Amino acid sequence: MLTKRIIPCLDIMNGRTVKGINFKGLRDAGDPVALAKRYAEEGADELVFLDITASIDKRKTLVQLVERIALAIDIPFTVGGGIGSVEEARNILRAGADKITLNSAALKRPALIKELATVFGSQCVVVAIDSKEQDGLWEVYSHGGSRRTGKDLIEWAVTAEGLGAGEFLFTSMNQDGTEAGFANRALAELSEKVSVPVIASGGAGTMEHFKDAINLGKADAVLAASVFHFDRISIQELKDFLSKENICIR
Repeated sequence: MLTKRIIPCLDIMNGRTVKGINFKGLRDAGDPVALAKRYAEEGADELVFLDITASIDKRKTLVQLVERIALAIDIPFTVGGGIGSVEEARNILRAGADKITLNSAALKRPALIKELATVFGSQCVVVAIDSKEQDGLWEVYSHGGSRRTGKDLIEWAVTAEGLGAGEFLFTSMNQDGTEAGFANRALAELSEKVSVPVIASGGAGTMEHFKDAINLGKADAVLAASVFHFDRISIQELKDFLSKENICIR
């Protein structure tokens, strides 16, 4: 059985870690370098860094901040936000990232997924999908959850995998920041429809929520922010709990 991963997420705005609810009401959560170092020391399996306003503000990801974080940790590190070309991805990887993640740029120009997978390998390309459920349908959103695309969650994921996506980061906008649990039904369907790993995001509030995302949602990894940033759950405590629940953890 493949081991499951626990991944803290750093949503970055203006050089600071922030967190909101349903992609709104952002509040400061601390210095990203200090948080990254802390999570690596506490046993996080990977780290995700998202410059959440890069696409909206037409800015490039903060390469210098990526370099500082990469120097502070010794675990795999995924970076996203405003990456729209092979050259921009190369700059991020040279700065110390192990993988890059795409969202708005991939939706605007799906061929970018194939270009990056060809140059760097599919294992390096994570496609992030922000999706909201309404009347039983899951629609994909772009630009930090601010723009509707009309695309269906599963259809877009299948298309992206065909172009070379090596992993998906699925965030339920309905659950984001609510600490009410993950969107396990949609998560399970997504996990069943694609053959690459799926990271669950949006809704972590208790250790049981992580267990359910793995057992019910069939997630390969579970990502969270608030519960880690604000010391509601420690990574080691979570890993001990999941191990006791017979979940294979790194």
